[in-house]
Amino acid sequence: MIRVGLGYDLHRLVEGRKLIIGGVDFPFEKGEDGHSDGDVLLHAVTDALLGASGLGDIGSYFPPEDPQWKNADSAKLLQAVWKDVLDEGWKLENLDCVVKLEKPKFLPKRQEVISSIAKILGVENERVFVKAKTGEKLPPVGTGDAIEAYVVCLLNKAD
Repeated sequence: MIRVGLGYDLHRLVEGRKLIIGGVDFPFEKGEDGHSDGDVLLHAVTDALLGASGLGDIGSYFPPEDPQWKNADSAKLLQAVWKDVLDEGWKLENLDCVVKLEKPKFLPKRQEVISSIAKILGVENERVFVKAKTGEKLPPVGTGDAIEAYVVCLLNKAD
C-alpha cells in the first residue's frame, strides 16, 4: 500500500523568538510565534506523515490549548508521531518540502536542515529534500511577517 500525505503550516514572525527551521537555528532578528517552539517545517512534516498514515493531525496529537506543549521542541513532537507511524508498519519513501520565507537566505543551511530532518526520522538524507521560495514581496511572507511550509510525503506499507 502506498499513501501520500500533505502537510502545511504558517507562523507569524515576531521579535523575541528563535527562528527554527527543520530543527536548525537560523540567526535572525525574528522567530516563529507558536505555542511550541514554532518550527513551521517540522510541523508540516508531522502533519504530512500523520495524514498519509491516517493517524490524525498535529492539532489532535498536541492540542495548542494544552499547556504541556508550550515551547515544546518540535523535533521531539515529530519523533513521537514518527514512532506511531512506524508502529503502524509504514516506511518513508520520501519527503519533498518547500519553505517560503523572505529572509534570511535559506540555501546556505539547506543541507543542515535536510540532515536534521533525516536524523530525527532515522532515515537516509536522500529521502528528504527541502527547497525555499520567497514571497515575492507579497504579504504576509514577502513582507517578512510570516513563514510557511508545505510538505508532501510518500509512505509505503506491505499488505
